[in-house]
Amino acid sequence: MAKKSRKETAASTPATAQLNKAGIEFQTFSYDHDRDHMDEGYGIEAASKLGFAQEQVFKTLMADTGDARVIGVVPVSGHLDLKALAAAVGAKKASMADAKTAERESGYVLGGISPLGQRTRHVTVLDASAMQYDQILVSGGKRGFDIGINPQDLVTVLNAVVAQIGTW
Repeated sequence: MAKKSRKETAASTPATAQLNKAGIEFQTFSYDHDRDHMDEGYGIEAASKLGFAQEQVFKTLMADTGDARVIGVVPVSGHLDLKALAAAVGAKKASMADAKTAERESGYVLGGISPLGQRTRHVTVLDASAMQYDQILVSGGKRGFDIGINPQDLVTVLNAVVAQIGTW
């Protein structure tokens, strides 16, 4: 597990560039992504390889409300409640965006989609459970690369909404 501070980032991605530009403190964590490990998902792999609780590692998912796409950030141990996400952004409903749209609009590949530094800016909703931690992990913009950040700093830099959007 590699762990670096903001001053010595292991990789420069649009996500780290956004945080550096905003002056937000963060840590980077790298691990060797195993393509054969995908039975449980990218986020579970990150939590396991980096030694963090699954509830402290968050995945970034893109949904479509019919009028716009929105980003939901939930613990890897849970699922995104699409009805709750829609309510958090004032929409009637939401469905998962297709993978190609998520990749195109975020600028990242699946398994490396970060809520930060996305090609197209979307309203972001962070699950309220994140606020109990001093630091959460989100993807840093590529597989095997995560960012440790204070959840309030993430809310600030993304102008994110905090709501209960995760289910277990």
